[in-house]
Amino acid sequence: MKRIVLFLSFLLTINVSFSQKKEKGWVSLFDGKTFAGWHVNEEHPTTFSIEDGTIKVAGERTHLFYEGAVANHDFKNFELKLKAKTLPGSNSGIFIHTAYQASGWPDKGYEVQVNQTHGDWRKTGSLYSFSDVKENFAKDNEWYEYHIIVKDKHIVIKINDKVAVDYTEPDTLPADRGQKHLSSGTFALQGHDPKSIAYFKDIKVKVLK
Repeated sequence: MKRIVLFLSFLLTINVSFSQKKEKGWVSLFDGKTFAGWHVNEEHPTTFSIEDGTIKVAGERTHLFYEGAVANHDFKNFELKLKAKTLPGSNSGIFIHTAYQASGWPDKGYEVQVNQTHGDWRKTGSLYSFSDVKENFAKDNEWYEYHIIVKDKHIVIKINDKVAVDYTEPDTLPADRGQKHLSSGTFALQGHDPKSIAYFKDIKVKVLK
């Protein structure tokens, strides 16, 4: 019996060690209780609230920007993971390489689409307007995981471990593209319209070299 107990203890130690190794390098950006490190813009701040450990998005167009201490909220190469859930007919988004602005749709960086059944044909996983997805990789009313990987000029977007987008930014960009390109910046969550309700949780990042 003693040998069995010791063996089970050994297996538990291995499992814990493996889990710790697996999570190494990942840093949480949302504590599930407050908006510490986050800054909602000036349009309609009440669009964002915290509900049962999640960020709830429900209201007029507004954006919530990460402005915390991790990497001084200036990310170049990274992996971002979070879980999202939408109600039917909802639209939202996740911005990368962006910067705080007081109003309007963010001018800087890329938007990653969050949409299963909204009228916009660009579905969840799309790198909005640059590499768009027409099929649904997720369902409304169910939590699903986003995994966004940015390395130099390369962007990979996974939904529940399935690759939705694999995009390499061209070396030469059109002159009218403005700031919608890879550089560095922070993350933002989107409140799209009063009829769209979405939830986000378990937001974490791993900074890459």
